[in-house]
Amino acid sequence: MEQFAIADVDRASASHRVVIVGGGFGGLYAAKTLGRFKHIKTTLIDKRNFHLFQPLLYQVATGKLSPGDISSPLRAILSHYRNVTVLMDEVKDIEPEQHQVIVQTGTVPYDTLVVATGVSHHYFGNEQWAEVAPGLKTVEDAIEMRRRIFRAFEVAEKETDPEKRRAWLTFVVVGGGPTGVELAGALGDLAHHALKHDFRSIDTRETRILLLEGVDRILPPYPPELSALAAKSLEHLGVTVQTQSFVIGITEDTVTVRRDDQTETIPAKTVLWAAGVRASGMSKVLADRAGATLDRAGRVIVNPDLSVPGQPDIFVVGDLAHYAHQDNQPLPGVAPVAMQQGAYVAKLIQRRLQGQELPPFHYSDGGSLAVIGQNAAVANLGRLKLSGFPAWLIWVFVHIYYLIEFDNKLIVMIQWFWNYFSRKGGSRLITQEKSPLNPSELGGKIG
Repeated sequence: MEQFAIADVDRASASHRVVIVGGGFGGLYAAKTLGRFKHIKTTLIDKRNFHLFQPLLYQVATGKLSPGDISSPLRAILSHYRNVTVLMDEVKDIEPEQHQVIVQTGTVPYDTLVVATGVSHHYFGNEQWAEVAPGLKTVEDAIEMRRRIFRAFEVAEKETDPEKRRAWLTFVVVGGGPTGVELAGALGDLAHHALKHDFRSIDTRETRILLLEGVDRILPPYPPELSALAAKSLEHLGVTVQTQSFVIGITEDTVTVRRDDQTETIPAKTVLWAAGVRASGMSKVLADRAGATLDRAGRVIVNPDLSVPGQPDIFVVGDLAHYAHQDNQPLPGVAPVAMQQGAYVAKLIQRRLQGQELPPFHYSDGGSLAVIGQNAAVANLGRLKLSGFPAWLIWVFVHIYYLIEFDNKLIVMIQWFWNYFSRKGGSRLITQEKSPLNPSELGGKIG
């Protein structure tokens, strides 16, 4: 195997080599913090060449933003950190004894390894549903969702059969967490405002949007009063919230739901998945090679300093880490947790090289936000709980603040400003169509 020249630093030299796997929030914040320490040579490996601002993916899926608005090239973000190298490659394995990472094109040695590869969709043993109910974790996922959403309206415009048209205008969102709530709210805003004057044969305000959640309320991590306010705001956007509803079957044409021992089959052409996550494949690699213990979702159970038990030179941060050393509950898989963990591990590495230690990681919770639609959001800020326009305004400024590059902040701010007054989406392209539309789906009427 080829060994990268950039990592050919003798282990006894003054330069400490850190390899970070994953360019999400955890990996990026670790790299940016390590970039301040000139004696540490950092290599960030990701199979993509960009950092994705995942919290706004649903806006790409519903046409409000373009993928480039929420993506930034990793090399550009880290270009002024001369001790940080970016490699676009895919990690296949690790060898803790040899202190090296095996990638598709060779090996990369390390003194300290930071794994931040996140999570993907989880269909609870029904992986066949992935083809008909896409999740929302990548740019490709968002583009595929966008294609299905806008294609549904286009096909409905041509469909003459009332029952088939109704199925095309029925959208089912599975999962009532923040992603599902934001996605359902954006769909409601799209159907009831942005598209209402764009079609001639259909009234998009007749669109049926169902949000299905298995427990007794949406936004389970939020206080009950905010969950109730979020449900009310969704209803104003034409979203029907169904709690204690479990999906037991999905086909290209229907969703089967069990609720209160009753089973219902709903004709629906568009199903969007926002329920459940599972760890990336790196968790199994860590279990096999480094003896890591995994939880039921496949996340790595870590020490209070985020290291893998028995492997003081391997750290796991972000959504892949099961950290239950604070309040005896695993930390939520949200961007602020990953950011703080990435920065903490970087500082810990620096302190260790100085013969010092840091106290265990402690997450500073600044609160949680979920947007439902224009002028509608809920904010849990500890003792302060807000809803409506004040919460929405906070949500806007927080998301603008955390966007990585200035041009992204400016573009998104302008786009949101325009959308606020025009109520028009920004990018409604139907792309990457897997196959031509079936003529039977088009009906006999055009125009």
